[in-house]
Amino acid sequence: MDVRDLMTHEVLTVAPEASLKEVARMLVEHRISGMPVCDRERRVVGVVSEGDILYKERGRIERGGGPLAWLVDGTRYTDVAKARARTARESMTAPAITIGPERPVAAAARLMVEAGVNRLPVVGEDGTLLGIVTRADLVRAFTRSDDEIAEEIREGVLKRTLWVDPSLFELSVRDGEVELAGELDTSADGVVLAKLVEKVPGVVSVRSAVTYRAESQPVGPR
Repeated sequence: MDVRDLMTHEVLTVAPEASLKEVARMLVEHRISGMPVCDRERRVVGVVSEGDILYKERGRIERGGGPLAWLVDGTRYTDVAKARARTARESMTAPAITIGPERPVAAAARLMVEAGVNRLPVVGEDGTLLGIVTRADLVRAFTRSDDEIAEEIREGVLKRTLWVDPSLFELSVRDGEVELAGELDTSADGVVLAKLVEKVPGVVSVRSAVTYRAESQPVGPR
């Protein structure tokens, strides 16, 4: 499953020149926590979120002691800038953390966790906004049925990625727990197979009983 399979195509955006009052009103009215900031060509230049608005709620941040004051009082330049911001451009987080539509869902999940973000604008090669994928989208993908998970393993992993005949493998999925048996050339192929199956949205665990033509012992997560 790729990001394009989960992303929302109709995305609420805001212009860089929009006032923070306008940004806050849009977030509240549409019940969202953040949105992309796009230029006139719909290229993503940043992301503005509830967290950025909250800097204004803290009140004005005064920073003294010269350009290295943050070493002493812990106040970052970005904190001061966001607290004084009046527009989306001045408040947004930039550059935006984005992802391409062809990337696997597992890559989106990893990027969200590592970057600590709740949403990823989906962009084309030129940076143009194509859609958006959120943590909620990834959680919904995790609730897929066992039949859907099994189908992706057969067609997406075995057939299209590893180029092996799915009919030569025994596959069962129960409550997201995968049991897999069959034959591959080497144990290295078995490791790749197990890792790919683990990344399929909805998979909880993988139990492999795959054997190998060039070797005799099975390998894989237990």
